[in-house]
Amino acid sequence: MAIRVMLVDDQALLRTGFRMVLAAQPDMEVVAEAGDGAEALEVLGATAVDVVLMDVRMPRLDGVEATRRICAQENAPKVLILTTFDLDEYAFSALKVGASGFMLKDVPPAELLGAIRAVHSGDAVVAPSTTRRLLDRFTPMLPGTAPTPADAQIGRLTDREREVMLLVAQGLSNGEIAGRLVLSEATVKTHVGRILTKLGLRDRVQVVVMAYESGLVRAGGGGL
Repeated sequence: MAIRVMLVDDQALLRTGFRMVLAAQPDMEVVAEAGDGAEALEVLGATAVDVVLMDVRMPRLDGVEATRRICAQENAPKVLILTTFDLDEYAFSALKVGASGFMLKDVPPAELLGAIRAVHSGDAVVAPSTTRRLLDRFTPMLPGTAPTPADAQIGRLTDREREVMLLVAQGLSNGEIAGRLVLSEATVKTHVGRILTKLGLRDRVQVVVMAYESGLVRAGGGGL
């Protein structure tokens, strides 16, 4: 069955461009569109969707609040944030409320299609370059050095799990982490699974968020 995609953006021209790219794929189908978050919620009430491509800044209801409401629903579709980066510092907030990742609006078509397939399969899109650039931009806006609940949770990890978490937060894939730590990819996958379980996280995107909020990773992409 084709992946059912919904496009949410207040710029009709951008929606048209994305629709043309997706329409050429045998495993994808654009089943709905909306010009803002409020309209998206209305449409989702009557349309079955697998993946939502969500803009951030829109009239009436922005992409962050729309994502929060969508992800709070039972059997919710996956949400992939589309950001212009230079303007959309709110993308981080969307990740916190449940988005499965984010891509730049000028992303090459092949990468966008790969991201849609990835989030549909249950994975999360954490592109190293865009992740670091976006999070480094507003990490200074996060709380300071005072202990947080995230610190206590990370304290439950083993040293090796902390190493893996740090590399996940820097945007490395399981294969890249395996090469960096001289481990098998299966072992890395096991460590990532244990990290998610111990920290009560849904996916790699939430690992990135917690790593930055706790100070495990600082602006500039480096670890403590």
